[in-house]
Amino acid sequence: MPDTTGSSEAPTPADLLSQMPFAVRLGVQLQTAQPQETVATLTWTEDLCTAGGALHGGALMSLGDTAGAVCAFLNLPPGAGTTTVESKTNFLRAVRSGSVRAISRPLHAGSTLVVVQTSLSDDKDRLVGQMTQSQLVLPAPTPD
Repeated sequence: MPDTTGSSEAPTPADLLSQMPFAVRLGVQLQTAQPQETVATLTWTEDLCTAGGALHGGALMSLGDTAGAVCAFLNLPPGAGTTTVESKTNFLRAVRSGSVRAISRPLHAGSTLVVVQTSLSDDKDRLVGQMTQSQLVLPAPTPD
């Protein structure tokens, strides 16, 4: 993630996504990136599917992880970093066309842990999956 310390401008969604090459490779698009809500999408493509033309669970988890990580990052103290310590996903229905939207919101933004909840929905606004991530806050490095 870009270093936002020393800058009064928040990173743009494009800046944040550029730091996540795997998400870029999958085709994740980051629409909005705010501390209170991050929104990302992933378009169904055949090469991201499993049997029966269903979008692979790993692709759905990657979309949710991307949105959740950005949301967690935007809720960190200045100079701090983050790493995922737990991620749980409930899959509720298959996606066989269109796209999936991930909406991530912080449930808790503390000094040692950020917990983010992400809802995954299809084009018909039906809930596809629900994720909860716990992100450890890594303190800013101290100068030598």
